[in-house]
Amino acid sequence: MRKIAEINDKIAKKTAVVWTVEELKSRVNEMGIKEVFSQVDVVCTGTFEPMESSGAMINLGQTDPPIKIRQCWLDGIPAYAGFGAVDLYLGASAISDLAAKNENLEGENPERGGGHIIEDLIAGKSIQLRAVGQTTDCYPRTSFETIISKETINQFYLFNPRNLYQNFIVGVNGGERTLYTYLGPLQPRLGNAVYSNPGAISPLLNDPDLEAIGIGTRIFLGGGIGYIAWEGTQHFPLQKRLQNRTPIGPASTLALIGDAKQMNARWVRGCYFKNYGASLMLGVAVPIPILSEEIVRHCAVKDEEIVAPVVDFSIPRRVRPTFGLITYAKLKSGRIMIEGKSVRVAPLASISLSREAALELKALIESGEFTLTEPVAKINLERTFIPQDRWGGKLSIE
Repeated sequence: MRKIAEINDKIAKKTAVVWTVEELKSRVNEMGIKEVFSQVDVVCTGTFEPMESSGAMINLGQTDPPIKIRQCWLDGIPAYAGFGAVDLYLGASAISDLAAKNENLEGENPERGGGHIIEDLIAGKSIQLRAVGQTTDCYPRTSFETIISKETINQFYLFNPRNLYQNFIVGVNGGERTLYTYLGPLQPRLGNAVYSNPGAISPLLNDPDLEAIGIGTRIFLGGGIGYIAWEGTQHFPLQKRLQNRTPIGPASTLALIGDAKQMNARWVRGCYFKNYGASLMLGVAVPIPILSEEIVRHCAVKDEEIVAPVVDFSIPRRVRPTFGLITYAKLKSGRIMIEGKSVRVAPLASISLSREAALELKALIESGEFTLTEPVAKINLERTFIPQDRWGGKLSIE
């Protein structure tokens, strides 16, 4: 067994051995688990995918006279103002009031949402702010308009309630019309399939029982430093699992936090899904300290050994039928078979940028700029509030 303090001492001396998780998988094939454990100290995992349950906390600083903001818009996108006087929360999927009502959008961009505002602020761009205040004796101002940037506001940090899904679904459409979903357009009559998770390089699939990470773990978030703050919303660690402990569908999630003023817009990008709405593409890399051979064994998992359910979105119900489980190796081949039909398939995540995120973290650790943290607490693994079987039909592996 190793300790994180021992690894940090090697990082400080620039003698730590740091690999990406793909390098580890390759070397386990060559050398075996015991020899790999003797050589490597840290493994870097990464992903770059849509994470719409994200957002930014913003503190504007007080005006003169002071204002107690109760409604606020950033370039026409509403931010939540139900906190202290000038505290705001801008959700990545927020859209303009007119777009939400499907009204006349003349002069506005219906494809622009909260994620785009967050990206622009991180990039150093100026944003127009309009606010309406609640008049009180200590906050007499009724309204306020100005231009803000990340340099003119007090705090600007991401606080993301649900990131890093531990596995997800594959979306298909068995109906007769195109469906516009959070996975993008799904063509009728099984015209295409879309998956979201990058598979064997994804952070939580390499630590399936969250043994090496926890609350307080330092991560690479959006090009800067972030931390695991808590379990994520819809956290469901009791998902059914294969013998290698990887889940057969959506399972654990994490809430993440990090200083957006230190982030890079290359890794935080607003995006839009046609007829669905705005979201945020986010780059995250998680270091896994190699504390035991068991951690190496989990990190050695291959795309051939991880599965996801193929779910039919044409059924408008919470519990949708499935066409079975498919391995990520088959998903990454570009085509899968569904009931005897060859269906083209594509990832929503960027596999290349997921790899780059892991490489960026590796470089930071090797240079001594990034050290590991001891978790202050474990992530809860006993959540039971989501039914374990969220899909109908068979769940055999195809």
